[in-house]
Amino acid sequence: MKRKWLCFVLAMLTLTIYPVSAFAADGPTAPDLQIGLDTAFTYLAFILVFFMQAGFAMLEAGSVRMKNAGHVAGKTVLTLAIASICFWALGFGLGFGNGNSFFGTSGFGYGGDSMASSFESLAFSDVTLNVKFLFQMAFAAVSLAIVSGGMAERAKLSVYIIFGILFSIFIYPVVAHWVWGGGWLATMGMQDYAGSTVVHLTGATAAVVATILLKPRLGKFNKEGKPVIIPGHNQVFTVLGVIILWFGWFGFNPGSALSPMGGFFGYVALTTNIAAAAGGLAALVASWLYFGKSDIPAMLNGVLAALVAITGACAFVEPWAAFVIGVVAGAFTFMTSQWLERAGLDDPIYAFSVHGIAGMWGAVSTGLFATPELVETVGIGKAGLFYGGGVHQLGVQVLGVIGTFAFVAILSFVFLYIMKLVSGIRVTEEEELMGLDISEHGTYGYPEQMKLISESETSKR
Repeated sequence: MKRKWLCFVLAMLTLTIYPVSAFAADGPTAPDLQIGLDTAFTYLAFILVFFMQAGFAMLEAGSVRMKNAGHVAGKTVLTLAIASICFWALGFGLGFGNGNSFFGTSGFGYGGDSMASSFESLAFSDVTLNVKFLFQMAFAAVSLAIVSGGMAERAKLSVYIIFGILFSIFIYPVVAHWVWGGGWLATMGMQDYAGSTVVHLTGATAAVVATILLKPRLGKFNKEGKPVIIPGHNQVFTVLGVIILWFGWFGFNPGSALSPMGGFFGYVALTTNIAAAAGGLAALVASWLYFGKSDIPAMLNGVLAALVAITGACAFVEPWAAFVIGVVAGAFTFMTSQWLERAGLDDPIYAFSVHGIAGMWGAVSTGLFATPELVETVGIGKAGLFYGGGVHQLGVQVLGVIGTFAFVAILSFVFLYIMKLVSGIRVTEEEELMGLDISEHGTYGYPEQMKLISESETSKR
């Protein structure tokens, strides 16, 4: 029954997306149906990835204090707007347009399927170029959403807008071109099926640079320099956010097959889900051993870290390896988040641990676990170290991680440091204390509750 419903939904999407002229009086040809079905499948995947922004909104808003919740949630819509416009104007061309080994030089101001000749790197699939554009734009928006986490609760909104534009034009598309657009890492055979490096490491690296330059939130560290817990205002929101993101990841990873034919997307979904479950359990156990109590936020971050790690490897590894990748990602993310916090890094949603360190592990993991059969199926790179492939693929993966981290970190630092010198990147101490909802937008996300809190504090004075 479920299979019949899936076929029905795909058929309806095909009718709404694919040109009616293709179904002339003589009836659709087999190639027409194939293109229509693949396009509908990819469009459905785009919807799921696009909807992940709802997960980011709930996760990030729930992870901050009530006085900043509306601001943080609202930035998610801003992320979509910035990514959409910048990717249309320049990002798509820089990332996937014909060009050199470092960036594309054609396809700017994307104008539709008629520009297909400018995007030879995407010619491997018959999915219509409009839907390919939407799918890749959604990935760019996810990467930018990760940056938001590192800036939470103390960055000026104007800084996020300006940096978001620069990131969406000069940072993310360049890395995407290196790996997916025919660039130098693609030529070397780097394996990154759905973006452990391109999407997650890129966003997380920019986030950690912003976190360092912004410095910790007021009250995060005591006089001895030890971290003080600043709990998020709504753990239920964070749980729902992670569930939505987990759900959306079934568009993120399986959708990257760009076709339902042959059922390979189902295999990708299988490895994705195994890793996510393993990561959540591993992080929960790690927190239990560390705190003496099981920590729900740690479990949630474990799920996300495992999803990040398996994103690049999901099409190259066997289920048992996906389990190992998830366990390592979940446990290691918890440990590194604690270590980084003790070292003085104030990362409100642990963006660098969850998306950066786990993204690095995900990239390296294919150099260890990629099987010859799956490598042949996907057609990228070589088998991993544990399957007789030697250290070649592992070396390519490590080089890709180092190159991406260095490029994004340097460019992010330059952009943000110039902004810091020119106009400042952090709100004033008074604005931070009152909350960014009221200081940046003039109203609270929770007006009734914040009014009661304000009245209570006034009465105590």
